[in-house]
Amino acid sequence: MTALLEADSIVAGYGGATVLHGLSVTIDPHEVVVVLGANGAGKSTLLATLSGQLPFTGSIRVNGETVSKVRPDVMLRKGVSLVPQGRGTLTALSVMDNLLVGASTRRDKAGIQQDLERWFSVFPRLDERKDQVAGTLSGGEQQMLAIARALMSRPELLLCDEVSLGLAPVIVQGLFETLREINQESGTALLLVEQNAELALEIASRVYLLEVGEVTASGSAEQFRNDDSIRAAYLGY
Repeated sequence: MTALLEADSIVAGYGGATVLHGLSVTIDPHEVVVVLGANGAGKSTLLATLSGQLPFTGSIRVNGETVSKVRPDVMLRKGVSLVPQGRGTLTALSVMDNLLVGASTRRDKAGIQQDLERWFSVFPRLDERKDQVAGTLSGGEQQMLAIARALMSRPELLLCDEVSLGLAPVIVQGLFETLREINQESGTALLLVEQNAELALEIASRVYLLEVGEVTASGSAEQFRNDDSIRAAYLGY
């Protein structure tokens, strides 16, 4: 089976500071992969690189083809969409306009309308507030909007950067259940960077552990849940 996304020997960072040191990861079609690591390990930098936001050396392939120009618009057209840390909603635009921005690479008006109806049914609060300015939504509602907007491009791979950050546990539980359903019903692959490791491992099939910009361990979610040192460091028991 051809991998959905392969990143090989990625070196990236900010200015003169290198954060990722020859990192390699693979995500297969339809799977859920979680990236664990301490603060500063390079998790968000990895997602920023894969979504085309940072320059890098190394190579990125999508569905077996090397991406020669890795930019956000190129990666979006190739089926890779990002839910950024801090929600990243366009706060001055309405909920509806945010969703339409998410569909900006598409030209199938009927399909866009179907997807609007779909995500309004998944997130009824967004339907209730579709004419409301995004900046006035609650934190949980903005996170719902960020996820729905990213899905409006119909990605094959959804990159999620700390979707639980700053949210109440009951909202977080609902968001993760929605992500599980999206993966199972649509086949959308997920790459999760998540502080709530326990919830992420519940829906993940595979795990990468990052330390100082390098992959130091990888394996199945079950292996990581059964590892005493991993449990102590990331699951709290």
